[in-house]
Amino acid sequence: MKSDNMKYKQNLKTNNKWLIREEQRVYESRTEGKIGRKRNRFRLIDAFAGAGGMTLGFSKYFGHAFDSVWANDFNEYCVATYNANFGGHCLSGDIINLLKDPSIKIPEADVLIGGPPCQGFSLLNKNREGDSRKQLWRPYFEILQRSQAEVFVMENVPQILGSFEHGEIMGTAEAMGFKVWGDVLCAADYGVPQTRHRAFIIGCKFFNPARMFPPRKTHFNPKKNGNQFNLAYEEKGFLKEPQKWKTVRDAIEDLPPPEGTEIRCALPPLDLHFGRNPTGLSLKRYRTIPREGMNRFDLQKIAPDLTPGCWIRKKTGGTDLFGRLWWDRPAFTIRTEFFKPEKGRFLHPEQHRPITHREAARLQSFPDDFIFKGSKTEIAKQIGNAVPPLLAARVADVVYLLLTLKDR
Repeated sequence: MKSDNMKYKQNLKTNNKWLIREEQRVYESRTEGKIGRKRNRFRLIDAFAGAGGMTLGFSKYFGHAFDSVWANDFNEYCVATYNANFGGHCLSGDIINLLKDPSIKIPEADVLIGGPPCQGFSLLNKNREGDSRKQLWRPYFEILQRSQAEVFVMENVPQILGSFEHGEIMGTAEAMGFKVWGDVLCAADYGVPQTRHRAFIIGCKFFNPARMFPPRKTHFNPKKNGNQFNLAYEEKGFLKEPQKWKTVRDAIEDLPPPEGTEIRCALPPLDLHFGRNPTGLSLKRYRTIPREGMNRFDLQKIAPDLTPGCWIRKKTGGTDLFGRLWWDRPAFTIRTEFFKPEKGRFLHPEQHRPITHREAARLQSFPDDFIFKGSKTEIAKQIGNAVPPLLAARVADVVYLLLTLKDR
């Protein structure tokens, strides 16, 4: 028995193909519902939890064996949404003040996840230099220390990687005994019908996560890699039998035209499937660019008299402003104001309207029975700010494999 254990550890240290097979096994076991039924479960804390998109990916809903035991968010509506879906243990308030409160006890956990606010790093933030939100990773690490978690996952915008703060994060984590790795993941590569790119920094105390991160892809871009079925997937960053990217059609085609302009007293998915009251000018603009993929530049060519002067003066950039989605491609990044087509490519592929809250939630991979709390504006923020749960579930596969390696 001792000899077998030594052979196992030797394989673990030297055989990357063994790790690839184990990752495949974890993915298959989870998607078949086998992992979620196991008694051996792991305790999870979600800091800066938002609506709980990342927790959802780690949860039994997506077949995982992680149980949330503590969470926090500054936004009371996010907290209400989180607690409606995962229990009453998400606390509302400024994390710095909560950590100073001696009555607040951070429970022990196996893994800490979370996304310290990203606005300080976002390219959309014109004043990001010196933004205090760029330092909110520090209380995140205080929670990590108090919880004694041996694995952490931090999510943020891609611009965090290579920043000064990224170096501080790496140095702090390594001083705490973690081996750390980071990478940018595209949500469409993991089954989300959206080409959202997010950075993930993962740390582990007992194994180098660089050997299994980023997770191997489950989906591929058919336009870019149409011949990939002929490739050895495990050598090219894919799991076995990958599928084509999920599309807008896959996500929302079955929905009927929306009704009303407010949250509806109807069962999901229709409760969040409502529209807006566009002005007559907006309707004219929608109808002027009727084909999928059209955008503000098409509007300017066809009807310059309907085009805002600021768009005419802006000769470059913003190709997705006032853009229609394509049926047979993933959506672009769903932001918090997806109901305003002047903010991005948020027009329905053929109907003359922006996408609804339900359509946005589906493009983020939220299941229809996920409960959102708050006004329609607050719910839109929760949807747009969330980590796509299906993407989080693949990250959770790696975390689950790491934690099970420790026990062997």
